[in-house]
Amino acid sequence: MHPERTFSWPVRVYWEDTDAGGIVFYANYLKFFERARTEWLRSLGIEQRVLRETTGGMFVVSDTRIRYHQPARLDDELSVTARPLETGRASMTIQQQALLKTQAGNVLLCEGTIRVGWINATSYKPARIPQTILETLK
Repeated sequence: MHPERTFSWPVRVYWEDTDAGGIVFYANYLKFFERARTEWLRSLGIEQRVLRETTGGMFVVSDTRIRYHQPARLDDELSVTARPLETGRASMTIQQQALLKTQAGNVLLCEGTIRVGWINATSYKPARIPQTILETLK
């Protein structure tokens, strides 16, 4: 991943994130990825609630591809990243990773690509991403 284009968000693993085996439940990585994407957009001045109110549109997830490498456990400190791979007129693809922070460096736990599309918030039909947002994303 290109460090200059990679956004990182800290996540701590809590009881609610783990399963009966004491490891992070696999679906919770999608929640971690969602938080990192939201905070990445916020860091660019793009707040999703405001987008919906001002443009009448919103981003929705249309495709996810996840690969799990190692489990995270209770109290682990993670760094969850988001990096845009491709931005089109109506969708974008984001590469994401969940990394365990250790004294020796980061350990890759989970990685994936998430595709989000832009839709009209009333009709739920696909639409073009507003030009101002596309310019901000570049």
